[in-house]
Amino acid sequence: MRIEDLQAFEAVVRRGTFTRAAQELYLAQPSLSRRIAALESELGAPLLDRGHQGAVPTEAGRALLPLARRILADADSARLALDELAGLRRGRVRLGAPPTVCASLVADVLAEYVERYPGIELEVSEAGSLALVQQLQEGELDLAFVVTREGGLGAPGREAAEVIEAGGAAAAPGPGARPPGPELIPLLREQLAVISSARRTPPLPAEVTLAELARLPLVAPARSYDLRAATDAAFAAHGLSPRVVVEGAEMDAVLRFVERGLGVAVVPAMLGVDRPGLHWSRLVRPELDRTVTLARRAGAVLPAAAREMERLVDRTVAAMDRPGVLRMRR
Repeated sequence: MRIEDLQAFEAVVRRGTFTRAAQELYLAQPSLSRRIAALESELGAPLLDRGHQGAVPTEAGRALLPLARRILADADSARLALDELAGLRRGRVRLGAPPTVCASLVADVLAEYVERYPGIELEVSEAGSLALVQQLQEGELDLAFVVTREGGLGAPGREAAEVIEAGGAAAAPGPGARPPGPELIPLLREQLAVISSARRTPPLPAEVTLAELARLPLVAPARSYDLRAATDAAFAAHGLSPRVVVEGAEMDAVLRFVERGLGVAVVPAMLGVDRPGLHWSRLVRPELDRTVTLARRAGAVLPAAAREMERLVDRTVAAMDRPGVLRMRR
């Protein structure tokens, strides 16, 4: 299989029509069609159904798509690795993280990385942990921070359980088998805390129980957040119904709403740096925490720029000294 043919197939599936794929690849439509036909001939099966509504993958096409994306990602990494032989003066790192990790640990890492290597292009994808694992497995990311929950939360929630399962040992892949899960490297464990407006009178006590939290007006992030899944699971496990006054906001808006006094919120401890408009209370009985984990695709060879990013993550975590954050042994 030629890289160019796989690239043509992936573009048609992603863009939905031959016309848009040809425009993206700067190809004439007949040339694009010949590439698809060559791939179908080599594999002995039709890959696309062509209709008035566009092009959609057949069963064979759906089976090929994740493999094609991984091959294209590896080819791209190989080209970047060759570019980097002259040093870390150029290259690219594709990094994924949940929004709450982007606003804390990732921001610290990227600030130093950009200062050290200004010629490296950085692409950041914000999504939930499961979506990031999928992007990583399909070759769309070099590294991803994911959130797993254990310890203080009791039995892991559905999202955490699936992420943990994805990192387990896998049998040798056969025809149609799922690829092995990512390699998961726990970085740190951080407590979840209750934030309220610093102007609130009277201020919240230094410790707030989960039952007390359920009686306070709560600002809740969107349900797509790992953090939201964790807090919802904790309330349900203890038979509590929180009093949500605002829900569905992104994390920056949650912090701003709390500063303005709309309610309180549950956030990770690392978000508490340099926010004088917020008052922080420990969440107790039970204490809730989460584990921030670095994920990389099993067996993948990282380009030099991504390897340096991984080393910088290690150094940043090793130097971290913040309340509510426990570094984990690597």
